[in-house]
Amino acid sequence: MTEQVTLKRTLSLPMMVLYGLGTTIGAGIYALTGEVASVAGYFAPVSFLVASLLAGFTAISFAELCGRFPRAAGAALYVKQGFASERLSTTVGLLVITAGLVSASALVNGFVGYLHQFIGIERVIAIVLVTLLLGSIAAWGIAESVTIASLITVIEIGGLLLVITVSGEGLSTFSSRWTELIPSADITSWGGVYLGVTLSFYAFIGFEDMVDVAEEVKEVKHTLPLAILLTLGITTLIYMLLMITAVLSIPPAEFASSEAPLAQLYEHHTGEKAIVISIIGMFAIINGALIQMIMASRVLYGLSSRGQLPDLLGVVHHRTRTPLVATAMATVIVLMLALIGRLASLAEATSLIMLTIFSLVNLALWRIKRRDPRPVDVRIFPTWIPITGFFASFAFVLSEIINYVRA
Repeated sequence: MTEQVTLKRTLSLPMMVLYGLGTTIGAGIYALTGEVASVAGYFAPVSFLVASLLAGFTAISFAELCGRFPRAAGAALYVKQGFASERLSTTVGLLVITAGLVSASALVNGFVGYLHQFIGIERVIAIVLVTLLLGSIAAWGIAESVTIASLITVIEIGGLLLVITVSGEGLSTFSSRWTELIPSADITSWGGVYLGVTLSFYAFIGFEDMVDVAEEVKEVKHTLPLAILLTLGITTLIYMLLMITAVLSIPPAEFASSEAPLAQLYEHHTGEKAIVISIIGMFAIINGALIQMIMASRVLYGLSSRGQLPDLLGVVHHRTRTPLVATAMATVIVLMLALIGRLASLAEATSLIMLTIFSLVNLALWRIKRRDPRPVDVRIFPTWIPITGFFASFAFVLSEIINYVRA
């Protein structure tokens, strides 16, 4: 009897942290800083800090759950374990896949839009070439694809650190101006902070993608939870430095009016065109698409390996040790969606999908902890964390629904 080929455990802690930073620190932060400044003003750093804390509850829930159940298609598995419903689990898995593939397709389109500024290439040809390249990288091998994603992540972070470094003049005034960044007891001040939180919350999510490569992580029960927590901590530090630097360098109203706020910040302090920042933004876009395709293929694989999707999607190639059929399927769907191009409404819906899944995952952990409070060799967190994570996520779900109804 032929031995079944499995995924290969090659991902170390540094690789997982870079993978997590790559999926969290995306191209969105290059525009999001201005949007948050427009509603929160000088209190934008506080908005980012509160958003980090709220996202942190769900991140910690994922950190415990991936230690308890270190398998691919994490969110779907956690819901299955928590609610004992295979139908709900499969639905969650398919929703995660849909959100990832729609996001990847939108990012491919965004990258091609930027590419046109440098190369005169037909849109359809560019989309086909870029998507097939990403699919090939994802199929090549998990170590190879994550290494490429990690290198791009280093470039992304380097771009943000470059902006912070050249803006050091603004940051140097922090000791004398820090009181300007603290909201008063006035409810109007906190109203702006709240609006900023609702925007910046999405800049911290990405940990849900990290758990989907659990079967390819070395010493997974120790490495993956720690990688999730380190990712959140590093992301928070970079964002806080970036926002403090921004609002102390340029008045928030002026900063918010820019279509490319970080590029404006760079130009303000250097007097040079921010071409390098635009190029790094392109890298961030394409890196996000690659990571979403890797994630979607692993969720397809995970659901298949547990009998929730056809067996063919769970086949792992003996040489690449990657789920080639699942990766090919993800690539084809991304290509089709990217060519259609009308993704705005679908892309907006993905945030509601993920927040709903976060709510379910937090509830699932609460139920699992009641049934099995002290599993062996697993990092355990207090029960109030998933409960708080549920209420935080569900509050954002209600906020999204209200916004859709008003629109």
